[in-house]
Amino acid sequence: METKILIGALKEIAEERGIPFEKVIESLEQAIASAYKKEYGKKGQIIKAKIDLKTGQFSFWQVKKVVNEEMILKEGETPKEGETKVKFNPDKHILLEEAKKIQKDIKVGDDLVIPLEEKKDFSRIAAQTAKQVILQKIKEVEKETTFEEYKAKEDQVVAGIIQKVDQKSVLINIGKTIGILPKEEQVPGEFYRPGQRLKVYIKKVEQTPKGPVIILSRSYPKFVSRLFEAEVPEIQQGIVKIEAIAREPGSRTKIAVSSKKKEVDPVGAVVGQRGTRVQIVINELGGEKIDVIEYSEDPAKYIANALSPAKVVRVEILPKNVAKAYVLPDQLSLAIGKDGQNVRLASKLTSWRIEVETVQPSLEKEEKKE
Repeated sequence: METKILIGALKEIAEERGIPFEKVIESLEQAIASAYKKEYGKKGQIIKAKIDLKTGQFSFWQVKKVVNEEMILKEGETPKEGETKVKFNPDKHILLEEAKKIQKDIKVGDDLVIPLEEKKDFSRIAAQTAKQVILQKIKEVEKETTFEEYKAKEDQVVAGIIQKVDQKSVLINIGKTIGILPKEEQVPGEFYRPGQRLKVYIKKVEQTPKGPVIILSRSYPKFVSRLFEAEVPEIQQGIVKIEAIAREPGSRTKIAVSSKKKEVDPVGAVVGQRGTRVQIVINELGGEKIDVIEYSEDPAKYIANALSPAKVVRVEILPKNVAKAYVLPDQLSLAIGKDGQNVRLASKLTSWRIEVETVQPSLEKEEKKE
């Protein structure tokens, strides 16, 4: 009954903390081994413990590294670079000749396992040591498990609930832990309040002595890409690809898409019927404007598309990655955009320095005739 209660309690701990049951058992064994060493062992010894999950009984053993005379540092000797010599400690090491008396087939470098007597009458101090060790180990396992879980989610979008808002950051509950949305990763003009549900991009996960630190973002361009991936089946299936994205958070985003199948219109797939798909993303971004344009291998065509919604008459490709886009006078302000935003985003999207100039309607007609 005691064994069943113990195993049941350990399984409960594992479920509550969200950590593997095997890790909890490992922590228990390390704790018991530590208690055994404190009560019956010596400081330099390496003692291990193992629990039988069926009987609840613990077995103990000491581990010693097998060495020969050549591996032992002499008094006053210092090891040379690349040498694996050790300072002999009878609690940690055993000579090959002695080890063979216990295990005939053992070799230099092997670990000799020496069974120890089972002890049940641990003192209060030893029991307290075991308790402290297991609590510490479980906390370490929790941190490691959380780190591994969210490291795997790096570059992904998750949903969370805002816990706290201050001047420097927003703390968001993203499941098993709290993520940080720093000021520089927030969208200008967005307001955050405790209890609010929102989606965030996991930009970086770092392990620190205090546990994993998860940096979140709502301003990173990849956040928009991931939102579209979740809404557009053609992107998930690999038919439509997001080639590039340029963003000024809270204001406007340009996204270039291509299709692997001629019969699939990449822009239509991303925008959705009556704009339903793009509207979902716009709503998540608080009304941020989104231009979806078709990517092209032809720089001139790609640049013309990128300046949408302006209509471009022609594009002239110049040296040093410069391009001149010619538009009719009534399209100039649209091509440049408010405060130069449209041409700026188009340049960022295409990686070309775009200069916009006007062309007279008469010249346009002549060019079309040619």
